[in-house]
Amino acid sequence: MTIQKTQASINREQILLLGKKTLEIEASAVLALKTRLNDTFVKAVECMLDIKGRVVVMGMGKSGHIATKVAATLASTGTPAMFVHPAEASHGDMGMITPQDVVLALSNSGETEEITRLLPLIKRLGVSLIAITGNLTSTLGREATLVIDSSVEKEACPLNLAPTASTTAQLAIGDALAVALLDARGFKSNDFAASHPAGALGRKLLTHVSDIMRTEDQVPYVGPSESMNELLKEMSKKGLGATAIIDSKGIPIGIFTDGDLRRLIEKGVSLKDLSARDVMKKKPQTIIKDALAVDVVSIMEERSINTLLVVDSLGVLCGALNTNDLMRAKVI
Repeated sequence: MTIQKTQASINREQILLLGKKTLEIEASAVLALKTRLNDTFVKAVECMLDIKGRVVVMGMGKSGHIATKVAATLASTGTPAMFVHPAEASHGDMGMITPQDVVLALSNSGETEEITRLLPLIKRLGVSLIAITGNLTSTLGREATLVIDSSVEKEACPLNLAPTASTTAQLAIGDALAVALLDARGFKSNDFAASHPAGALGRKLLTHVSDIMRTEDQVPYVGPSESMNELLKEMSKKGLGATAIIDSKGIPIGIFTDGDLRRLIEKGVSLKDLSARDVMKKKPQTIIKDALAVDVVSIMEERSINTLLVVDSLGVLCGALNTNDLMRAKVI
């Protein structure tokens, strides 16, 4: 199907003007919230921190979409949370809320019918109610245990109708609560990784060097007195693009790479009578096997290398890896 473009749809100046104006209005709305955060915000954090149950987040329409995201952010940063649809709560889902929970309700008007009809039930459960609303004197604002002001001067919508700046404000407050709770709980990167085992975040925060390194017969190494012939055989056989040179205790004292070989050939150096000791780079860069694989990336970038030797807690060679290994593990 061919879509007919009207002159209005291709008015680039107007499109850019509205886009920039939207960002300006929403940015101003978020910045205005900063001056309104007070002791109520602190009490809200304390309330959610002390519960034995979960933070039950509610919202309808656009606020409902924001509430879903807020619940997900809280859960992924150490605060047990879930979204309950207010309309469904009236048809049985109120059973999901227990006296150990706290309810976080989002409504710009504070008069959302699906939420206000639940207020007596929430009060009967003895559950604390935190409201994020743009109307402090609304039904929700009056009935809530704690009220966080999310009011905005105007919506970014030219008609001042579609929830835009107001939902951005709700989202910002939700993120502010999550970050404050994260810090209060002493939530660390390892905790975050446990909540994100899949995808790029999980790989970066959970994958250790020992998980992806080459081990045992896959690791190329020779002694310092070995001939260049033996060194090159080992390097070719293992396919790492480098060979470790180790002492009698198994500790790496040098490394020789494909690049080193190329440079020697370019200089016209005779390799016949050389030993591994003669050609190795001394004091090679190593990494301990328990380190995060993402740390390897930083070292390689900083040192402009693509192969790294892995050692155990005693400094003994136990593995090796290169950029191909990191790419296969999707660390980079």
